Amino acid sequence: MSFAAGQPLYAVVPAAGVGKRMGSAIPKQYLPLAGRAILSHTLGLLLSHPRIDKVVVALGAEDGYFSDLAEAGHPDLIVVSGGAERSDSVRLALAELPEEAWALVHDAARPCLHHDDIDALLAQCGAQGAILASPVRDTMKRANGVGNIDHTVEREALWHALTPQLFPAKALSQALTEHQHNRAITDEASALELCGWTPKLVAGRADNIKVTHPDDLRLAELFLAAARSEQ
Repeated sequence: MSFAAGQPLYAVVPAAGVGKRMGSAIPKQYLPLAGRAILSHTLGLLLSHPRIDKVVVALGAEDGYFSDLAEAGHPDLIVVSGGAERSDSVRLALAELPEEAWALVHDAARPCLHHDDIDALLAQCGAQGAILASPVRDTMKRANGVGNIDHTVEREALWHALTPQLFPAKALSQALTEHQHNRAITDEASALELCGWTPKLVAGRADNIKVTHPDDLRLAELFLAAARSEQ
């Protein structure tokens, strides 16, 4: 059955990572962005969406920053302990959801998500779930073992996977448990693909970037400023 009005909808945010590629002294989800922590922006936009019932955030065992966020005491926020890998954190968060709920899994470090992208995902989701994604626009090259071009990859039908990703919570939990030791699991959709699922690709906005490197912070700040000017 496809996602429909009235079904419980929980957002899940895995936020137990340390973001080593940022090279910062604190986990990247707590880096300041336009006057707030990255995670604060992310949680705020999910908590403010009228269709989302609860938000479950999975934190690291040694997290000493979360309690300082304005959203930490929100009545619709549930905090759980995360795991060593992203998939572990998602799986542990899913244990807090009702069996009949749908899970909207979103990266902690994607603070520029718009409500209209969530709306599109909910509207277009089928029985086997859906993910936000963007079509590949650039010419794609596959490298050989020494850093040179091996061949050009046909970009037709290639998409960049984004988040949120929307699936029935029970099915997603079972897939992540069954394949929890498979290194090919890089997002929620990939776990369900191994179970034979074919989730819907829903085109999302280009400004829904993931903050991974220091330059991404400046870009995210520009996108957030543009979003404020549109309001």
